[in-house]
Amino acid sequence: MTLRIENTNSSAVNAAISSERHRLGASATGMVLTLVIVTDEQHQSEAARAATYSANQHPCRILVVIPRPGRGKPILDAEINVGDRDGPGETIKLRLKGPLANHQASVVLPLLLPDTPVVAWWPGAAPSHISSDQIGSLAWRRITDAASASRPMAALSSRAATYEAGDTDLTWTRTTPWRSMLATALDEPFAKITSAQVSAQRGNASAALLATWLHSRLHVPVTLKFNRGPGITDVCLETSAGPITLSRPDGSMATLSKPGTPTQRIPLPRRELRDLLSEELRRLDADEIYESALEHVSEVLAPAKGKKSTPTPKESS
Repeated sequence: MTLRIENTNSSAVNAAISSERHRLGASATGMVLTLVIVTDEQHQSEAARAATYSANQHPCRILVVIPRPGRGKPILDAEINVGDRDGPGETIKLRLKGPLANHQASVVLPLLLPDTPVVAWWPGAAPSHISSDQIGSLAWRRITDAASASRPMAALSSRAATYEAGDTDLTWTRTTPWRSMLATALDEPFAKITSAQVSAQRGNASAALLATWLHSRLHVPVTLKFNRGPGITDVCLETSAGPITLSRPDGSMATLSKPGTPTQRIPLPRRELRDLLSEELRRLDADEIYESALEHVSEVLAPAKGKKSTPTPKESS
C-alpha cells in the first residue's frame, strides 16, 4: 500500500514511516544502507524499480528525490511504501517543489537511517562534481551513469577530472563481464601480447574505460574503434602467436578464440539496470581499479574522435 502525504515536511514523513512499520510489524533492523536516488520524473519509475529489486540482496531505505524547481511556495510531497511485496526495506519518493528543490540535503538528512552507510545515485543527469554536491557530500559511495548523458564521452571526461574516492559510474560496471572473461582467458599460458583493440558502438563510454583498463594491465598500445554496435562488440589482443579475440556482435552470445585452441561460445548478454545497481551496492569502499582506468581516459578519447585511433597512453604508476 502506498501512503501519500502532500505539503508535508521531513519530520512528518519520518513519523509516517514509523507508523507504517508499526502497523505492519516491520522493523528497520537489518537494513544495511540508505540509497538516495536523485532523479527527474522521466527516470524515477525505472530507477525505483531497479532499486527495489536490488533491495532483495541489500535491504535498504530507498529515498527517491525528485526536484521540481520553480516559483511559488516550497512544497514537499511524499509517497511511502514500507515492506512492499516486491522487496524488503522502504521506498520513499520525495517531490521537492519550488525553492525547496535547491535544498535537497535539508530534506534528506533527517530521513537517513542512523549508523548505516549512505549511497547516492544519479540515474540521469548528474552534478559536474558529485562529491561536492549537497547529496554527494552525505554519501560513502556515489554512482553516476555517463551513458545517460547526451554526450557520454564528455560526461566520462568530467568524471575523470573530478574523481574522488567513492565515485563510480555504471559505464564501468558494464565492463565487468568483459574484464572477467578476458582475465579468465589469460589465466592459461599465452604468447607475448603486443597490442589490443576494442570495438564498440560510437559514443560508448564503457569501451573507453575497457581500453584504458587493458592498457593499465597489459602495458601495450590500445586502439579504440567505433562501429554500429550494439554496445561493445569485440576485443582483440594481438600476440606473437596470433590474436586472442572475444567477439559479441549481437549483444548476447560471445565467441572466444585463442591460438591453438577450439573456439568457445559464451553467454555475454547486455545487463539490465537492476543488475548493474546490485553489483555496485555490494561494495562500499573505493574502487581503485576504476580510478586507475579513469587516469588516462582522456588520452584514449582524444584520438578516438576520428574513425579509428591508436593511442599509446603512458603506463600507470
